[in-house]
Amino acid sequence: MTKEKHAAHGPPVKRARVEVGDGNVKVKKQPGPVGKTKNESAPRPKFSLRIKGSPRPERGKEKEKTRAEEKRTRRRDEDEDEDEDEGQNDSDDDVPLPTTKSTTKAPPHPRVLPTSFKIVAGSYEKLLYGLECTLSPSSHPHTFALNPIFIFPAHVSCIKAVAASPEGGKWLATGSADEIIKVWDLRRRKEIGGLMHHQGSITHLVFPSRSHLLSASEDGTLCLFRARDWSVLRALKGHKGRVNCVAVHPTGKVALSVGRDKTLRMWDLMRGRGSASTKLGKEGEIVRWSTDGSLFAVQTGSTIDIYTTGMEILHTINHPSRLHDVRFCKRVVGDGELLLATAEDKLVSVYDLSADPEKPPKIIATMTGHTNRVKAVQTLDIALPPPTPSPSTDASQRKSTTIACTVSSDGLVHVYDLAMVPVSGEKEKVEIAPVAAYDTKGTRLTCLTLADGDVGGEVKAGEKRKEREGDDEESEEEEEAEWLSEQQEEEEEEEMESD
Repeated sequence: MTKEKHAAHGPPVKRARVEVGDGNVKVKKQPGPVGKTKNESAPRPKFSLRIKGSPRPERGKEKEKTRAEEKRTRRRDEDEDEDEDEGQNDSDDDVPLPTTKSTTKAPPHPRVLPTSFKIVAGSYEKLLYGLECTLSPSSHPHTFALNPIFIFPAHVSCIKAVAASPEGGKWLATGSADEIIKVWDLRRRKEIGGLMHHQGSITHLVFPSRSHLLSASEDGTLCLFRARDWSVLRALKGHKGRVNCVAVHPTGKVALSVGRDKTLRMWDLMRGRGSASTKLGKEGEIVRWSTDGSLFAVQTGSTIDIYTTGMEILHTINHPSRLHDVRFCKRVVGDGELLLATAEDKLVSVYDLSADPEKPPKIIATMTGHTNRVKAVQTLDIALPPPTPSPSTDASQRKSTTIACTVSSDGLVHVYDLAMVPVSGEKEKVEIAPVAAYDTKGTRLTCLTLADGDVGGEVKAGEKRKEREGDDEESEEEEEAEWLSEQQEEEEEEEMESD
């Protein structure tokens, strides 16, 4: 193109394409139509997620060969530099070198499940409730016990969102209509401070990892915070109006959000920017990823639409009552996935999601016990303590289970054991009673989160806390380094492709 054409039409516009793999998310730029300036409306990128294993777009053999040679050369240079620097102390300001894909995808250490857990619930009355749930090994089935550990007014207005950091539950974040996000050290039970970046009520909070917090607000923005110093890494703008909900992909690299503007937006958390959007035609209230990240659900009113990553509607569920929350979880007994739905009918309905896309989801069980609308549900995998040895002890007893916790406007907190969900194929619908309950005496509960408690093993409390805090600091540093290296690697790949 000549300079005259550039002056007349401006630089070419570039669009983005997002790829999602197992632990791999890439945002690649594609050349857009020539002749459109920034002020002109260019067609939006197609909203599509490519799952690892699906065919890639064909490329020229010569170009692909050149890229492969450049990549091998770059990795060889990095290995040589690493060998030269071996044995030297790295400064705190050094940015980690990009890790290769083989290093990034190394199998992580198996997670040790907690033997107890904490429940934190917010309310319209501004009160924050903290409960600890422990299991007794002396009986079969196991006995769950709920004990309050704190109750206090945490905000000056109603609490609308709570979230606990995963794999350890060190941090707790609470969001309110007072436009403030408060951060707490859940183990020491003390306030760290308040994050006052939003200009509207906080609608949703989630920890993509132990080292980052993602928030959504009625001001139409999402904010990504770094847990090391609670600074704002990115303010994500794109929604025109209130953001209702955010869901982070199991890889932790991308997120989906829905809002009042009736759009579904996808965000690249590694780069801190939007990557695609599509119109839903209705206001999405909740969005949730499935446990393996191959599906996601959008809830509106009494309807749940289940999508594939190619934005194809796989199923549409018309629930008999107004919905308040939905959540995917794996089966405890048997294979497959479940969808939990809380609603105005005072029940938690358990839908069976068949591996056959032709079979629609159906309700196979209901969780009972509440006397008013059920506002929220959360799930957590926990380890079951070994039973007291006896002649009748069965060596094949389960060593872990998944619990579901619910809160309701009736002031009750319930815990259910998902091992009671019937196996797929049974025709009769089963009613599941709670295994533990706590009564707040009429407080209108709005939201809840679950945090890991103690991990198996008898260690002195002080030693356990020091060891756990040391492990948390190391893992948070490792996660921070991984995010930095992923960002640098993707930026270098993007530069190579643009060249």
